[in-house]
Amino acid sequence: MQEAELHDLSDDADYAASIQQGSASFMMSSDSSKQSSSSEPEDAEVVYAKDNVTIHPSQFASERISGRLKLIKQGASLFMTWIPYKGQVSNARLSEKDRSLYTIRAVPLTDVRSIRRHTPTLGWQYVIVVLSSGLAFPPLYFYNGGVKEFLATIKQHVFIVRSLEDANVFLVNDFQNPLQRTLSSLELPRIIPTASGASAFSSAGDSSSYENHERDDGDSHNETYDTSHNVRRQKSNDPARDLSIQVLEKFSLVTKFARETTSQLFSENQSNGFGEFGRKNYSHPSLDIPQTTPKDPEEVPFRSPVPSDPIEFDKLTLVWGKPRQPPLGSEEWATFLDPEGRVMDSKALRKRIFYGGVEHTLRREIWPLLLGYHTYDSTYAEREFLQHSKKFEYETTKRQWQSISPEQAKRFTKFRERKGLIDKDVVRTDRSLPFYDGDDNPNVNVLRDILLTYSFYNFDLGYCQGMSDLLSPILFVMEDESESFWCFVALMERLGPNFNRDQSGMHSQLFALSKLVELLDSPLHNYFKQNDCLNYFFCFRWILIQFKREFEYGKTLCLWEVLWTHYLSEHLHLYACVAILKRYRNKIMGEQMDFDTLLKFINELSGHIDLDAVLRDAEALCICAGENGAAAIPPGTPPSLPLENQNVLLYSQHDEVL
Repeated sequence: MQEAELHDLSDDADYAASIQQGSASFMMSSDSSKQSSSSEPEDAEVVYAKDNVTIHPSQFASERISGRLKLIKQGASLFMTWIPYKGQVSNARLSEKDRSLYTIRAVPLTDVRSIRRHTPTLGWQYVIVVLSSGLAFPPLYFYNGGVKEFLATIKQHVFIVRSLEDANVFLVNDFQNPLQRTLSSLELPRIIPTASGASAFSSAGDSSSYENHERDDGDSHNETYDTSHNVRRQKSNDPARDLSIQVLEKFSLVTKFARETTSQLFSENQSNGFGEFGRKNYSHPSLDIPQTTPKDPEEVPFRSPVPSDPIEFDKLTLVWGKPRQPPLGSEEWATFLDPEGRVMDSKALRKRIFYGGVEHTLRREIWPLLLGYHTYDSTYAEREFLQHSKKFEYETTKRQWQSISPEQAKRFTKFRERKGLIDKDVVRTDRSLPFYDGDDNPNVNVLRDILLTYSFYNFDLGYCQGMSDLLSPILFVMEDESESFWCFVALMERLGPNFNRDQSGMHSQLFALSKLVELLDSPLHNYFKQNDCLNYFFCFRWILIQFKREFEYGKTLCLWEVLWTHYLSEHLHLYACVAILKRYRNKIMGEQMDFDTLLKFINELSGHIDLDAVLRDAEALCICAGENGAAAIPPGTPPSLPLENQNVLLYSQHDEVL
């Protein structure tokens, strides 16, 4: 069914423009390819081309980017490109430079691991191409059909098979053993990229004439949206540990965005500790990487000349970055409450927590307020009543999955899959803490029960890797199953978009981060641009799980409660990213780090970042950026709370039935 029959697209400027340009899809025969050889290298043949293939950088229809998708045969190699149309800026917030960030230039199919096809009953068909590194390109929407022809063309030139686990996943160059093939069909991403896909095209032949042509055709820059990479992996006794668990489960935006597995870059590269808690070497649900001792981040063997910081960062912190205060204690906490337990000045409380955090003994009482589970104007009695009523609601939801018999489970694939993922994750989450330590630890069982219950409470989102990282500190603080569940629900109202299947939540934050770096440190931004680092994927782990694996456990708890205050900005985590990058800017630029080296360096910073300094710097940057900084972050960028009239729609999407 064509899109015109399903939706009124009269207000979609990109779509209207694409219709004017024509929507013909064509399969290039050898004869027609020769006729158009002047636009490609002499030894290259366009075997498939499709106009009006579109990328959605955000949920706004006016920001869609349309372009041309091609499959190009050169020698024995097949390459895929997507070039945006020239001059189709329908919204002032997206410049031509911004649009060029999404250009896909000469990606060899040998670097593609899988292609997921989506053909929803209502909406556009789209595919998501997942690279061998685990990174995925944004969903490619086919406004006028053509997905079947796209896959058929690939099949003519590349070995491609349908996954045994998911009929909509097509495995590319899948020569692995049967067990590995089955696990790969889950699209379990890997970690550290090491090789550029663009170079592969060059090795197949001289691509200069081809790129010059495409630059004229699409007015795109040399920036690529992503590169494909390889990774070295540790051996393990458990086959599941040789893979990372699926990052994202099915989850939709109100605009019927794609739902697809996002990239998973984080790894257990540090052990958590809290106070006197000991540290042990336990595995984590993410993919293990070789445990090497990181070099001192300040140790620089060689430096190139580094442009000066345009806003004199050190002086800026001294002027605006206030020193940290002691954590909020019981006596001071009592001064914020009236006799019935209401918070009399929520802004003053949030400011106090922003600058000092909370003593651990008070977190169980204050975290539900910061997360919005309890309102600031609620009384002691009202909070107690809510706890009792919510406990009953939690137990009701929990019984839904507890009542599933083994016979039912055999016919309930989604339940079995999610339960299996959760079971694997929880036994490897924060096991260095005594709270989760040991065999048959009841807290691990509670962690599992909460995640299973949440997968039924929010069935569209289900369970995604990273959720156990977000729940673990909440359960550690609350020490109550029902209260932990509802605090987790409140947190996911903010961070749920991080786990969108189409990666829109993560992409919007990475895009906002790039704009903030451009605003606050243009030389560093230009360096990233020159070194194909503008996708900012090296910050992916920071944003996805809110720096959970960058600091010791106790520091993470403090950081989270500071972020939850939303005192200066609801996007302080992005300014924290900028602060860390600026703190190491001289090393990054001085050592001429490319994307691979930068990603490795960022991963090795885990456990070596001064949290107090980062918070001071982030505060100073946020104040310095002011309104310009706020304007650089698109509306609705996580972790902003969803609008009330969107809450139902946000989680109401259904799985596609093909």
